[in-house]
Amino acid sequence: MSTKGLQTRQVIVEASLQLFSVKGYYNTSISDILQATGLTKGGLYGHFGSKEEIWDAAYERSVEIWQKIVFEGVSEISDPVERIMRAVQNDLRNYIGGDVFRGGCFFFNMLVELPGQSERMARRILDGYRAFSNLLASWIEEARETGILRADVDSGEVADFILTAINGAAVLYAASREPPILEMTIHQLRLHLNCLKCQAFRSH
Repeated sequence: MSTKGLQTRQVIVEASLQLFSVKGYYNTSISDILQATGLTKGGLYGHFGSKEEIWDAAYERSVEIWQKIVFEGVSEISDPVERIMRAVQNDLRNYIGGDVFRGGCFFFNMLVELPGQSERMARRILDGYRAFSNLLASWIEEARETGILRADVDSGEVADFILTAINGAAVLYAASREPPILEMTIHQLRLHLNCLKCQAFRSH
């Protein structure tokens, strides 16, 4: 594909991603995408065969954006609990609080809309959430095995709790645009993890 073709494809994906985040997948029409990009139908269908194909590309792009924001500086942290907290802070402050998508968290919005509508598309969203939960669980398990967290800590349960807290904060922030909601969630998650630490590792 030529450089111009790649640029046009990127324009379609970026514009559609914002539209899907605001209007939802099913309420976004091809006409909306044409208006947002300034393309003709021929120009659009020269790059994508259907709106669903556009969504697939938009989903992949949204994952790239999210990963770049959430995992910034994370690999440099040796303490697995602090690694978790950096990812949480990046997610809440810089991804959700950074208003990356006009309609709020793309993944949460799609998770609400797609089940019962498109099993395949909903599965992609759910698989992404599970992958993040599994990563958090691996860090929690690392902290448990190294004696930072108590031996009785259930890594999967804690990971799911963290993910649920992040999603809850995302919903409340989308409705209010009040940053203290995000900061309070960060604070509460840190307190929760601190309560799970072995006595020798608890901060004072």
